[in-house]
Amino acid sequence: MLLGLDLGSSSVKACLVDADTRRVLASAQSPNSEMTIHAPQPGWAEQDPEEWWKHAVIAIKKVLAACGRQASDVKAVGIGYQMHGLVVLDEKGKVLRPSIIWCDSRAVAIGEKAREALGNAYCNDHLLNAPGNFTASKLGWVRENEPRIFEKTAVFMLPGDYLAYRLSGVVYSTESGLSEGILWDFKQNKPAEKLLRHFGIGGEMVPKLVPTFGDQGHITSTASTETRLPAGIPITYRAGDQPNNAWAMRALEPGDMAGNGGTSGVVYAVSDLLRADPLNRVNNFAHVNHSATTPRIGVLLCINGAGSMYRWLRRETGTEDYPILETMATSVPAGADGLRVLPFGNGVERMLQNRPCGAQVLNLDVNRHSRAHLLRAGLEGIACAFRYGVDIMRENGLEPRVLRVGPDNLFRSAVFSQSIADLCKVRIDVVDGNGAWGAAVGAGYGARWYLTPKEALGEAKTEKSYEPHSDLEAVYASWKSHLEQAIR
Repeated sequence: MLLGLDLGSSSVKACLVDADTRRVLASAQSPNSEMTIHAPQPGWAEQDPEEWWKHAVIAIKKVLAACGRQASDVKAVGIGYQMHGLVVLDEKGKVLRPSIIWCDSRAVAIGEKAREALGNAYCNDHLLNAPGNFTASKLGWVRENEPRIFEKTAVFMLPGDYLAYRLSGVVYSTESGLSEGILWDFKQNKPAEKLLRHFGIGGEMVPKLVPTFGDQGHITSTASTETRLPAGIPITYRAGDQPNNAWAMRALEPGDMAGNGGTSGVVYAVSDLLRADPLNRVNNFAHVNHSATTPRIGVLLCINGAGSMYRWLRRETGTEDYPILETMATSVPAGADGLRVLPFGNGVERMLQNRPCGAQVLNLDVNRHSRAHLLRAGLEGIACAFRYGVDIMRENGLEPRVLRVGPDNLFRSAVFSQSIADLCKVRIDVVDGNGAWGAAVGAGYGARWYLTPKEALGEAKTEKSYEPHSDLEAVYASWKSHLEQAIR
């Protein structure tokens, strides 16, 4: 068996896969609802890493109990995780402060100052990104605003590195991981020393690197006692959630594209070009199969206000059941009778160049619009945000033809999936596979149970496809006009 863990901001998912058939034996998650995101100030978003560990332990125990096999049958562990977060440890391995997670906006100004100091040419040519609001800038924020904590920091890490640390007792990261924190120099093929110097980050604070696929440590006796996994099992794969989702969707070569509609909305395209978006509206990271000699760059469009917006609508309309939500949204015609939703209420948006916008409901007519209209307009608003981002990718030479997605989160909605197909004029293929499954078969490849990525992933099974068939240009033009006014 192969164990995959997927550390999200909502829950930790665990999946046990039969290594021979790649069939899911059991899945579990914890908590069943959602982990808390703390916002001590506007625009902030923090989580307690100890909470991640607590729910990882619960999810592992649950999936082992459900699989019907012995825990000793687990041969390797893989980890997918929420990207761009910051965890800092002292020299004894103690967490010094809550993790500043991916949707936290506090480091925007610090990242912009770094871009100005380092210069656009260096950022675009060496980092393939501006420092922005990513992990390096978040650590820069800690240095400026919490100097006592910074002085105690022995090492920084990403959320997945922390989960691996709790399992293995050793601190490692990957080239792909450092690149997602804007800490990797693609020209020099090593940690970005010039950026580290700018932020005052000593080289000793950078975790040692291991391959994305390969030996990354082993389950300790302490972790074994807590999780019931036998000590000595190797950890052989880790990747951020979006590269990992793309891996699970079989997106490995230039032109492949994968999407996700979780808390954030994502389109992730694979390219072989070491080229930055001049306005840094989309970002470029080392993909799971990247190497200096064979570049594989993940071009990431991330929309913070996606599933987070729909979650808010579900809660505030008092309707949590997805089939009922879908029935309500389907009862309203495309265009929601003129109601528009800007879904940007979960921190600043990279594709909007970090300009504040906020979530907005527009054109509301209390005599015509109902909860069903609001739900439809919310789904269409998120889909319009996807279209806005895909147009940016087209400006950068990427032309989506087929977008592969998993059968979960927002893509469970036919209204949402069809709206994206119509707006972006691409076919949507809903295929088998998810993040925890991808982490499991990634572990199998890292442990050399499989000899090639193709053998590890097998053939994708398409469960449903959505072809473009409706003209929603007028809806999009109206939505875009409202957006442009909001970010002026």
